[in-house]
Amino acid sequence: MLLNGTWLPAQQKPNVIYIYADDLGYGELGCYGQQKIKTPHLDKLASTGMRFTDHYTSAPVCAAARCMLLTGRHSGNAYIRGNYELGGFTDDSEGGQMPLHEGAFTIAHLMKQAGYSTGVIGKWGLGMHYTSGSPIKQGFDYFYGLLDQKQAHNYYPTHLWENDKWDTLDNPIIHSHATIPVGSPDSAFDRFIGKDYVLDRLGDKTVEFLNRNRAKPFFLYLPYVSPHAALQAPKEAVSEYKDLFNDQPYYGQNGYTPVKYPRATYAAMITYLDKQVGRVVAALKELGLDKNTIILFSSDNGATFDVGGVDTKFFSSVGGLRGRKQDLYEGGIREPFIVNWPGKIKPGSVSKHISAQYDIMATLAELVNGKAPENDGISLLPELLGKSQKRHEYLYFEFPEKNGQVAIRMGRWKGVRSNVKNNPDAPWEIYDLENDIAETTDLSSKHADLIKRFMEIQQAEHHCPHLRSWEFIDPKTKRVPES
Repeated sequence: MLLNGTWLPAQQKPNVIYIYADDLGYGELGCYGQQKIKTPHLDKLASTGMRFTDHYTSAPVCAAARCMLLTGRHSGNAYIRGNYELGGFTDDSEGGQMPLHEGAFTIAHLMKQAGYSTGVIGKWGLGMHYTSGSPIKQGFDYFYGLLDQKQAHNYYPTHLWENDKWDTLDNPIIHSHATIPVGSPDSAFDRFIGKDYVLDRLGDKTVEFLNRNRAKPFFLYLPYVSPHAALQAPKEAVSEYKDLFNDQPYYGQNGYTPVKYPRATYAAMITYLDKQVGRVVAALKELGLDKNTIILFSSDNGATFDVGGVDTKFFSSVGGLRGRKQDLYEGGIREPFIVNWPGKIKPGSVSKHISAQYDIMATLAELVNGKAPENDGISLLPELLGKSQKRHEYLYFEFPEKNGQVAIRMGRWKGVRSNVKNNPDAPWEIYDLENDIAETTDLSSKHADLIKRFMEIQQAEHHCPHLRSWEFIDPKTKRVPES
């Protein structure tokens, strides 16, 4: 392997672990300003590694973000651009999401070609095991977790999947969008707590994977499920917070499962996620792999809109940004991003480099001296190593849900269009992120030049999707009424 001009033998190839939180907001880690929720393990990874301030997901919802991370494509080029649901919530109707297409090239393919063992443990969301989207058909040697995103709405599922095999858990059937009467006793909430907590199972399988692959280089993708609703956590985890936040019971009236201590449970879920990260770090150290393993951590999109008892305002979850999940404002797409690589990254580094998750394909390709297919990313390896870093002229985003949105980040400037499905001529809003990170003051009336440039970028970067329902920009593909 070629690294910094030096060929390394196979056993010295760095292991790579990419940890992906689910609906974690920009401001929900201590190292990003969180005051109420404890995240000591992630904070330590940041203090001994590099923390990025201007890193973006590629899309503001689960499946699309995962597709774009794995394939190195932005949302104007990607195959999956939204949450296209198949099947239902019950075990007998489990159908997953739109499968990643046959012939797709993922970062797992890239790493496998470079001689790495590859695994994914967590929430997949890109197709069931019997489809072209199966993780085993998309470059991964091993999979354990949830194939269907909807199954991840319950942290005590009846089963998980190990490759293409059903793995039964010791949990009752829990309806993830139930309600109970206001004023219900504690026993009514207890029925939404099982025995096998999904994060524990994922953590166990992660440690097993590390032990099994300790003697050869590995790439491990960990799309862990927290803190996506529903709000469920072991009682001992909730007890750390339950007397701190003046909690009021949530009875399921706004979706997802009822919970007696919603704020405490939400905080506990993030801290429990952090503890799983600590488990990974401890296992690496025990195996003597910590000095030769790169850990990357981010989130698939911004903090959720307030459903299921979640209170993002109370926790300042978006860190003062505008918008949340499903938005192309900063709160929906700007993500925490931490990279830790002992001996290579200067401890305590803070990078303001403007980057996106679709850069990971190019980054790993340079790391392993591999050949990636055409993609939209720029390698971040020079930035990590303190070298001269090539920069994006702009980052491009489009999102077909929530009435169609487009956004462009170009240096200090941000352009946003909303409601494009209903109004093809929807105007641009222009924000100066250097002076207005919360996107409060629209400067479009003063920047006709930027509007012109943003329209040119949109025209250049948008490519017709394979689903008509995802096309909201190019009028040539709109449905022609039947005569």
